[in-house]
Amino acid sequence: MAEKPTILVTNDDGFHAPGIHALVAAMKEIGQVIVLAPDKPQSGMGHAITINDPIRLQQVDVFGDVEAYACSGTPVDCVKLAKDKILHHKPDLCVSGINHGSNSSINIIYSGTMSAAMEAAIEGIPAIGFSLLDYAHDADFRPSAHYASQIARQVLENGLPDNTLLNVNIPALPVQEIRGMRICRQAVAKWEEEYDERNDPRGHRYFWLTGKFVNYDQGDDTDEWALDNGYVSVVPVQFDLTAHHAISFFQKNWDLHQTHPESHSGRSVKDLG
Repeated sequence: MAEKPTILVTNDDGFHAPGIHALVAAMKEIGQVIVLAPDKPQSGMGHAITINDPIRLQQVDVFGDVEAYACSGTPVDCVKLAKDKILHHKPDLCVSGINHGSNSSINIIYSGTMSAAMEAAIEGIPAIGFSLLDYAHDADFRPSAHYASQIARQVLENGLPDNTLLNVNIPALPVQEIRGMRICRQAVAKWEEEYDERNDPRGHRYFWLTGKFVNYDQGDDTDEWALDNGYVSVVPVQFDLTAHHAISFFQKNWDLHQTHPESHSGRSVKDLG
């Protein structure tokens, strides 16, 4: 019998969140699961790492027979520590989530869920981030777990292209109403934000971030279109942030052969200091 794959499960909502419990249950049907997740909610942390404080790990017994740890650090810290101190090797798959709320389009930039998956991908581990478009604490994660299982199996069987991970978002619909999966691109959208200014009882100012999500993209090949039309969106993501399409612009329009600063004044850079 083939050995079961090792699957690292993490998230940004904390190890008590219903979404990670649904994901663990789904992954237990596929492989040997290890959980390392934040000990408190870490939404919006992006790719933050802890460098000025100690990070603490505590083994927790909240997933039945699954080995699990709570981490005082960020979602990215969780992946780094899991690889270095718990597993001591690369797992066969890292899954992050299931997040409470969307991580489609530009939300991936801010997402702790996706940053955990991205850290795994940077380490050469096949990785997937899962998010459900429902912010309710009592959200129904069964449809999401169903698709998480399907997608995880396909990744384990077929692999992923080099330096690529998957951003998967699931509409808040009963499983029988979901129309299937679509491979998509990230929609061009953003948050139009403002800060609500208030005063505390002592008269000191403070601010709450508010805003609305605006989709500028009318394409029918985007994650936003897929989700609006009842599909699970699957977006291949890369961590190479180079704007490859822009390189030719700079090569064409910039003067890349300027002379050394010394030739302009006869004085060296050292003299100018």
